[in-house]
Amino acid sequence: MCDLIARTGRLQQRYENGCRLIAGCIPFRYRNSEETGDSNSGKVVEVLMISSSSGPGLLFPKGGWENDETVREAAAREAVEEAGVRGILMDLLGEYEFKSKSHQDEFCPEGVCKAAMYALYVKEELESWPEQETRSRTWLTITEALEKCRHAWMKCALEDGFCKWHQDKGHQLLL
Repeated sequence: MCDLIARTGRLQQRYENGCRLIAGCIPFRYRNSEETGDSNSGKVVEVLMISSSSGPGLLFPKGGWENDETVREAAAREAVEEAGVRGILMDLLGEYEFKSKSHQDEFCPEGVCKAAMYALYVKEELESWPEQETRSRTWLTITEALEKCRHAWMKCALEDGFCKWHQDKGHQLLL
């Protein structure tokens, strides 16, 4: 049984110019290449993706940014609620706009969302988490994640956001 409870509802959601504001992250870790079957020596970066509660394909944890938290707090909260992970929230990878069919409401009739996505260096995987009954989590290489990612904007966040950030700054974690 999980002691944490996921936030639900839209009363505290943030909106800006007709856009619903979203916070999320790309959780990552390093594995020894021997563990992944890679013949190269050293470390391989893996990202954590979660199943969607509304269809096929995998996602990164994300959700509404609420009035009583910072965008960074919202991203970290979503990682715990949806993926059951905690860690060090790193840099902003970028902001990504997308249209959501399931999140159209009076404040956002077009369903336009703007997601601030961060890198999250995972330090802890929880045994139980709020959405474990509706979501499964899977560690993937970047190549695997790009193939299984459900949304084009998340692929962009992974490829143009995370991969560029990791090449510039993230690899310093290995030092």
